[in-house]
Amino acid sequence: MNKLIGRAQRILLTPGAEWPAIAAEADTTAGIYRNYIAILAALGPVAMFLKTTLIGYQMPFLGSYRVDFFDGLIAMLVSYGLSLVAVYVFALIINALAPSFGSQKDSLLALKTAAYAMTAAWIAGIGQLLPFLGSLILLAGAGYSVYLLYLALPVTMKTPADKTVAYTAVSVVSALLLFWLVAVIAGSILGRGPWMGGHGGWFGGPVASQRGEFDKDSPLGKLEQWGEEVEAAGKRAEESAKQPGGVPSSAAIGELMGTVTGAGKPGDALPIEQIKSFLPETLAGLPRTDLSAERNAALGFEVSEANATYSDGAERTLRLKVNDTGGAKGLLALANWAGVEQEREWSGGYERDHLVDGNMVHERWDAASGIGEYGLIVGRRFSVEISGNAAGMEELKAALGAGVDIARLEALAKD
Repeated sequence: MNKLIGRAQRILLTPGAEWPAIAAEADTTAGIYRNYIAILAALGPVAMFLKTTLIGYQMPFLGSYRVDFFDGLIAMLVSYGLSLVAVYVFALIINALAPSFGSQKDSLLALKTAAYAMTAAWIAGIGQLLPFLGSLILLAGAGYSVYLLYLALPVTMKTPADKTVAYTAVSVVSALLLFWLVAVIAGSILGRGPWMGGHGGWFGGPVASQRGEFDKDSPLGKLEQWGEEVEAAGKRAEESAKQPGGVPSSAAIGELMGTVTGAGKPGDALPIEQIKSFLPETLAGLPRTDLSAERNAALGFEVSEANATYSDGAERTLRLKVNDTGGAKGLLALANWAGVEQEREWSGGYERDHLVDGNMVHERWDAASGIGEYGLIVGRRFSVEISGNAAGMEELKAALGAGVDIARLEALAKD
C-alpha cells in the first residue's frame, strides 16, 4: 500500500520525473491491475455508494433522498467493473492511434499510460462525498488526468513534440465519445442511471495478448477482433499521413473513429422529423400530450431521440421513447453480444434484462404502483422504450407493439 501511495503522490506532484521511471520499470498487465488499477479505480464507486445510499442527497424543502441499499450496492459493483474495463479500452485506443502520430506501439506501455494518467480522475472520485464542491473536484481531476496524459505520451509512446497535443486530443475525444455513446445506449435500453455509463460497460473485459485464445463468437473473442480492427484502421491512417503535410486524411480519420465506435464508418441518425414520425398521435387509447426530439452529433457520429407523453389527464400516463444510434450502431451490437443479463424480484414486482432472439430486452414491473417499463433493441441500431401506468407487463408490450412500427425500424436498420 505504501508503494501505491508513493506512486500516486509522485505522479500527481512530480509527473515530469515520474513518467520516465514508469516507462522503464518492468511490469505486467496483471501486475498493474492488481497493484494499482484495482485499488484506485474503486475509490469513485465506493464514494458513490456512500453518497447515494448512506449519506443521501439533500433536496430543498423535501429532506434527504437515499437510494435503496441493494440498488446502490449493485450500482457500485457494476460501476467498479466498468472502470476496470474502461482503462483497458482506453489503452487499446492509445495504442491503436500511436502510428498515426509518429509514436511507437507498445500495448504494455499504452496500459501504463492509461492507468497512471487516470490517477487524478480516480482520486478525485472521492469528491462525490462533498456537497457543492464535489462536481468541481471531479472536473479538476479529469482535467489534470488529461494533462498527465499529455506529459506521458512523449515518454511512454515516444511521441514527437509537435504531435503530442494532437495525439492527446484525439485519444481523449475518442475515449469520451466511445464511453458517452455506451452510456446513452445503456441508459436508454436498461433504464439505468448515470452510474451505468461512460466506462465502456458493454465490453466483456480485457482481452488476452495471444490471438486465438477466445472463440471468435464469444464476447471476449469479439472484443479481441474489435481491437485488431482498430489497429488496422490506425495503420491505414498512418499510411494516409504520408501525403504532403504529414497529416492523416479526413477519410482515414473518419474510418478510424468509426472503427473505434464499432460502426465501421460514420453514419447519420434519422432527422428529427423522421424519428418523430414513429411516435403516434394516440397510444393505447391515450392522446399524445407532449412531443420532443433532438439530434446530437460529435466527430461525424450522430444520435437522435424522440420522446412523447400520452395521458388521460387523470391517473393514467404512458411515455414512449425512440432512440437512433446512427453511425455508432455498432455499439448496440456490442451490447447484444456482451450478453449482460440480470434478474431480481420483490414482493409484487420484478426487473429483468435478458436476450430475446439475440437482442437485449429490459422489463420492470411493480404491482403496488401499477407502473412498468419495457424496452428493446431493434435491428441493433434503434432502441424503443415504453413506461408508465398499465394493468401489467403484457399491456405495455401490446401498447408498444401497436404504437410503434417495429418492422419499419428493422428495415431502416438494414439500410
